[in-house]
Amino acid sequence: MLHLNAFLMTVGHHESAWRFPESGLTAAWDVAHYRHLARVAERGRFDSVFFADGPSLQGDVRHRPVGRLEPTTLLAALAGATEHIGLIATASTTYEEPYNLARRFATIDHISGGRAGWNIVTTAGREAAQNFGLDDVPAHRHRYERAAEFVEVCLRLWDSWEDDFLLGDKESGRYADGDRIHTIDHIGRFFRVRGPLNVPRTPQGHPLLVQAGSSSDGREFAARYAEAVFTAQQTLAEGQAFYADLKARVAAAGRDPDLVKILPGIVPVLGRTEAEAAERAHELERLQVAEYGLRQLASLTGIEVTEADLDKPLPDGGVDVTEVQGAQSRFALVTDLARREGLTVRQLLGRLGGGRGHRTVTGTPAGIADTMEEWYTSGAADGFNVMPPLLPSGLEEFVDHVVPILQRRGLFRTAYTGSTLRDHYGLPRPANRFAPTPAAP
Repeated sequence: MLHLNAFLMTVGHHESAWRFPESGLTAAWDVAHYRHLARVAERGRFDSVFFADGPSLQGDVRHRPVGRLEPTTLLAALAGATEHIGLIATASTTYEEPYNLARRFATIDHISGGRAGWNIVTTAGREAAQNFGLDDVPAHRHRYERAAEFVEVCLRLWDSWEDDFLLGDKESGRYADGDRIHTIDHIGRFFRVRGPLNVPRTPQGHPLLVQAGSSSDGREFAARYAEAVFTAQQTLAEGQAFYADLKARVAAAGRDPDLVKILPGIVPVLGRTEAEAAERAHELERLQVAEYGLRQLASLTGIEVTEADLDKPLPDGGVDVTEVQGAQSRFALVTDLARREGLTVRQLLGRLGGGRGHRTVTGTPAGIADTMEEWYTSGAADGFNVMPPLLPSGLEEFVDHVVPILQRRGLFRTAYTGSTLRDHYGLPRPANRFAPTPAAP
């Protein structure tokens, strides 16, 4: 069956969401808001909820609530408010250290009973770099090389305790088998880590590994490590091409392509009728602030335009995607969209307002379900990263009206059948690299 992840962002993914009457002005840092959303997603039998993050104040706070809670801390709070749903948080390999991060996620996996996931990012923004003593963002290739070593260290740390380390012999005073707890003695280009971790191996073996970069470097990284991939594709053909390419890379890396789940982002603008959905989309776009949109466009593409350029085509900018040191895949997606459809800057801002390049689908619940089914059955998706334009209403409407259609069509679960996030995604618990290999029968 297809997989559904709820991507929860403040009061909704659309940049004008905060201007609607339902939106609380301080909801972005109110844990009760996120508890409610996680429970709604769990009622809809979603596989997981997900929180993006970056170590800087991202966006323009003058026109949108952009402050957010640190997500791994938030996951701990949500673990106690839910029973089944997976909990995925973003953390950066560029501005973290492997030991501390491995410990945090192992702790969350224990607290939640095996429901933790890590969205691995390399963090493209200059503002983040300047919060860590750097003048500019490290080069794209450098960030991915560091990320690969970072993940390898984390995997070894998560395996540093074998599952059967515990003796618990109160009579003899032997608590644990010390031979089953291992140093990792890692010495690499970026890190030196002795280990072992100071947290036992977790219910899942290690947290679910998620990745969201779609550049060439990002795809190669995903092929080696990712177990779920969040991606942005605008057309069915683009989705199919990405899906086929990534699955082929996974196979070439010696891994089973069926064990890597690809979830494109979808921004569902719902209405009881097509006219009502179109009216909702119009109202969202009407409330956009051009100044904010232009700043966002510049951050995605590096192309600076002004309000005087709103009704002109997006200028070329003279930048090749391979020269972009930020998010290369998003740069290509946005500029290709503008060129392919001949959009003016104003029209492009309208298209980006809901999902920053993720596909916006406007229509009735049945129409949204039709689109999802087409992508799923046509080899473009294993599921979807659902990005409601408004929260909480957008998620509530999706759970109440779209999920039942997917269930009736036999495309989505009606009940949880496992207890861990890996169970929800149909993924096995990984073997421990330090444990002896069982003898062949």
